Amino acid sequence: MTTTRGPFRFSHRLRVRWAEVDAQGIVFNAHYLTYFDVAATEYWRAIGCTYPGAFVDRGIDTFAVKATVEYHAPARFDDEIDLRVRVARLGRTSLRLLLELFRGDEHLVSGELIYVVAGAPSRRPTPIPDFIRAAILAYETTKPELG
Repeated sequence: MTTTRGPFRFSHRLRVRWAEVDAQGIVFNAHYLTYFDVAATEYWRAIGCTYPGAFVDRGIDTFAVKATVEYHAPARFDDEIDLRVRVARLGRTSLRLLLELFRGDEHLVSGELIYVVAGAPSRRPTPIPDFIRAAILAYETTKPELG
């Protein structure tokens, strides 16, 4: 069990499934982006801005413009892993999520996702709505850089 989360308030646990591993029982590298997506979705739920409903219902959406994955150690079949997420930067129309995956106290993967908030029909960048900005700032214990 992980004893400390450092700057991350949010954590979501999942178990590695057979379909996610290669013949050696190690998680295939592309699945980490799926884990990041699960973690981001659960983060939105935790702060009270359920995705996609809270976004699309207000005429906005988010679009990934950058994803980075750094591998430190492999996750394996049947591991319970903790996906940690925090907003590191909150810009005018974009935000940067930092993600870390742990098995117990072992740091497996680091990553970042950068999303642009855009009008749902136009897909053009639009300012992050106040309700999202307020929810993030109220939730995070490590305050994001503001830009």
